[in-house]
Amino acid sequence: MDIRSGMKNKRPTLQDVADLVGVTKMTVSRYLRNPDQVSPPLQIKIAEALEDLGYIPNRAPDILSKSKSHAIGVLVPSLTNQVFAEVIRGIESILEPAGYQTMLAHYGYSKEAEEARIAALLSYNVDGLIISESYHTERVRKMLSVAGIPVIEIMDSISPPIEQAIGIDNQAAAYAMTECMIQKGHQKIVYFAARMDQRTLQRIRGYKAAIHDSGLQEMCLSTDSASSFTLGEQFMKEALAKQPDTDGIFCTNDDLAIGALYACQKAGINVPKDIGIAGFHGHNIARVMVPLLATVITPREEMGRLAAEHLLSRLQGNPVTQRIINLPFQIEMGESI
Repeated sequence: MDIRSGMKNKRPTLQDVADLVGVTKMTVSRYLRNPDQVSPPLQIKIAEALEDLGYIPNRAPDILSKSKSHAIGVLVPSLTNQVFAEVIRGIESILEPAGYQTMLAHYGYSKEAEEARIAALLSYNVDGLIISESYHTERVRKMLSVAGIPVIEIMDSISPPIEQAIGIDNQAAAYAMTECMIQKGHQKIVYFAARMDQRTLQRIRGYKAAIHDSGLQEMCLSTDSASSFTLGEQFMKEALAKQPDTDGIFCTNDDLAIGALYACQKAGINVPKDIGIAGFHGHNIARVMVPLLATVITPREEMGRLAAEHLLSRLQGNPVTQRIINLPFQIEMGESI
């Protein structure tokens, strides 16, 4: 049996913290309510003990701490991004018929916010977690190691998982699309990147590898800001200003690609004759554009369904049969490259 698949009895208790510090459980409880209620030296000792043990506060009624809550925590970086809306739809299509409630949280691509959200979800004694990030703070890793529940990471099949990962090879997908653009005759290809999360960094590596393997010159425009149609337009203008003979644009998602394509149309630049443009993810709008957008189609809803199915299986006491599940992506050539 998977040691994380059922009981939650591995979590450190207030008594564990008190014993480590050498104080009473009541003292630790007072500190958690208001740190100023204990002396400054004791504040430091208790804080260190909480950190060392990976203590998780319990906000749920006591009855829930001794049984299943029938709630699954789902953590995504954005609730407005269509990519994650489709993942959530896949998750809920499996969990709801099985009688599980989804507790949804988002972290805005911030490791610190992810840490706070995971602590909050665990404090409500969720039975399992589906999280969409593969790189975490040490505190997150400590909390997950003592939580005693199954954890599945999605979206990325390359990074080493905590327990189990279901996703795609973002680097290979970006390499494949860049290679297709080169084969179509594009030589001055610029990569547009936003957010700069780990998946975007993997795609940049794939783009650069394909460019270098073909003996071409790379160029990447990036920002930590959110992607948008207007950002795609801004990047397009910047790319042409820096490299007037740009003949290809590969974007880390479809939003940027659509913005870049419309910017070209407004400027009288023919796509794909003058500039080829490709996106990533295969949003529905890409299927009705003129020209049809070339994009990497990712199995987002299937990813959500599989994550939920494997989580339920592990909650039933079944072991992890596949630590990493690498789902296939599809290159859609469209009409824009």
